[in-house]
Amino acid sequence: MSKPGPLSPAAERLLLFTLAAVQFTHVMDFMIMMPLGAGLMREFTLSPEQFSRLVASYGLAAALTGFLGGFVLDRYDRKQALLWLYAGFGLSTFACALAPTYGFLLAARLSAGAFGGVAGSVVTAMVGDVVPPERRGRGMATVMSAFPLASVLGVPTGLWLAHLFKWHAPFFMLGGLSAVIFVVALLFLPHVASHRSTEHPVRQMIDMLSLPVHQRCLLLSAALVFAGGSLIPFMAPSMILNVGLTEAQLPLIYLFGGACTFFTMPWIGRLADRHEKLPVLGWLTLCAALTALVLTNLPVAPVPLVLIVTSLFFVTMSGRFAPAMAMITNAVDARYRGGFMSVNSAVQQAASGLANLTSGLLMTQDAAGRLTGYPRIGLVALAFFVLTVLLAARLRNLAPQSSLPGGRALTTPPMPLD
Repeated sequence: MSKPGPLSPAAERLLLFTLAAVQFTHVMDFMIMMPLGAGLMREFTLSPEQFSRLVASYGLAAALTGFLGGFVLDRYDRKQALLWLYAGFGLSTFACALAPTYGFLLAARLSAGAFGGVAGSVVTAMVGDVVPPERRGRGMATVMSAFPLASVLGVPTGLWLAHLFKWHAPFFMLGGLSAVIFVVALLFLPHVASHRSTEHPVRQMIDMLSLPVHQRCLLLSAALVFAGGSLIPFMAPSMILNVGLTEAQLPLIYLFGGACTFFTMPWIGRLADRHEKLPVLGWLTLCAALTALVLTNLPVAPVPLVLIVTSLFFVTMSGRFAPAMAMITNAVDARYRGGFMSVNSAVQQAASGLANLTSGLLMTQDAAGRLTGYPRIGLVALAFFVLTVLLAARLRNLAPQSSLPGGRALTTPPMPLD
């Protein structure tokens, strides 16, 4: 290893943009399946149950490999681990594009989720390893901007290509984009040494999960995801059946909401760096909770009003992740950061799946076709909004450095770079 030292501002920006690009392809690959449903069901003569397996396979594989990655990721250089995982993701995406049968496509989706989910956890670990605490909130916000960008640019572009060239085209586009990003990562990402633990993987996992601060981090992460995961699956159907939007107007929600989130995320990241993170998370959560209650009880309304409500929902729901994930990254023992982030990814996937299941059990429909269970789901989400802030407060009590602005009282230095 060369002499340890921080990245220059230009190199740090390049690293963050490259990691955001990795996340963009991962997020879009997950999101694109749902709007492609009609074409895939027609192409392979699928039942709704078979298509649901295609959608669920990605998250289930990501959750499983995320947990398994917790055993080994801290034994490898971060860049090398990311490159191997991202190469597997890119090849799996090409396999999706070339799938001749439903079984082949299902296997390719499982593979893409297995590689992509763990790659996402390595991305988060690299931000924690490389970006100094005083800029970590902005760093997390930059990487998380991949989510709204996928909504604004990725999904509409993928659907347009699918309209022109059939369902294969979005996966070919993602595979080609992944190849370009892989080359950029290979050339420009720095080598980031892990702590190269010599413990047995099982012993390391037990030690990692036995730390009270890590347990509180995982609980916070699960509550953070559950609140949104219970609301989002039925947002689009509710806009059509309850609020009166047409299917042609529905993309406006994602276009406006994603655009607003893309521009507000950097501001929220700076806010989390300049002020204590717990109050920032608390205020954002309060705004998200109020917006969610309006959203789940929204009657037939004019399109401009609907777009204001849904855009606020996108901004506040996504905005919570910057201060929350910065708190978690600051609190995690650096010896276990890679493995922990992999387990954290698995916990988030599991929480999202459980939230989806819960909302499905609560949703009902009246004789007129309106969704009558959405207000109840809003109350469930409200409970998890409150729980998120309470768990974040417990984390701050155990690890005060997690919430402090800048790098005050933080003892974990940036990882050595090569």
